[in-house]
Amino acid sequence: MSEQSVLGAHMERELVSQPEMWGRAIAQQQSEDLLPTKGAKVAVVGCGTSWFMAEAYAAAREAAGHGITDSFAASEARIATRDYDVLVAITRSGTTSEVLQLLTELDGSLRTVAVIGDTSSPIVQQVDAVVELPYADEQSVVQTRFATTALAYLLSSVGEDLEPAIAQAQQLVNSATPQELLDAEQFTFLGRGLSVGLAHEAALKMREAVQGWTEAYPAMDYRHGPISIAAPNRVTWMLGAQPEGLDADVTRTGAIYVNEDRHPLADLAYIHRVTLDRARARNLDPDSPRNLTRSVILEG
Repeated sequence: MSEQSVLGAHMERELVSQPEMWGRAIAQQQSEDLLPTKGAKVAVVGCGTSWFMAEAYAAAREAAGHGITDSFAASEARIATRDYDVLVAITRSGTTSEVLQLLTELDGSLRTVAVIGDTSSPIVQQVDAVVELPYADEQSVVQTRFATTALAYLLSSVGEDLEPAIAQAQQLVNSATPQELLDAEQFTFLGRGLSVGLAHEAALKMREAVQGWTEAYPAMDYRHGPISIAAPNRVTWMLGAQPEGLDADVTRTGAIYVNEDRHPLADLAYIHRVTLDRARARNLDPDSPRNLTRSVILEG
């Protein structure tokens, strides 16, 4: 086995398992009654990748008519001064300091639900209900399947049909990355609605695993300045349906424009594959990326 094939071995195994994990999470959600009921006012929190999944869920829940839903980075959550009915916390490890601190500060003042991968983690003792996704937990530091499996569970609860995403992802996670994407200098990811959070997550993956220059924006905001960096050998990637005329505006810059007719969650799974292949091409190991650990645990 070559050195390159070993790089990101955990990430590869985990990212290709995503369609299977999504199916399991959907079936689990349909057999449980743990999440906020329709009409409840909800805050969703997380850190890093989990924050971006919170952002996507919040957008989807509101769009589905299930009630006011706000997302926050756990360190910046404005919960105590607002009349939320439920707090949903997303955390793979269940040990993230900012999430645990927020729960301590709330001290039972509202119902709390944790969506977790490690079911032995301390957060289990601090919340009212736990969505357990141990089968989606990961060894790679760079998250793929836990985040998307948690989101599949959450999206299923508000009626999102993910069967197309599962079918598309089954093909995409094992597909070859085009050379122009392997060689590209820079990526910008764009989204609308629930895919704004997915765009932020796509950019984070590329930064973590490839140490690359990546940005992310709501698609309608892209032409208000960020399009200025679009150029040949750079990529603008739209997740989900594009705003009218965006493709032509990007093409005029000479940049590579990517927008395919597929579910944004499947598109994110494909971006995981592209990210891994780009990391390997640069002799980088996304299982142990520079300056990162599986969970941020702060002292003091």
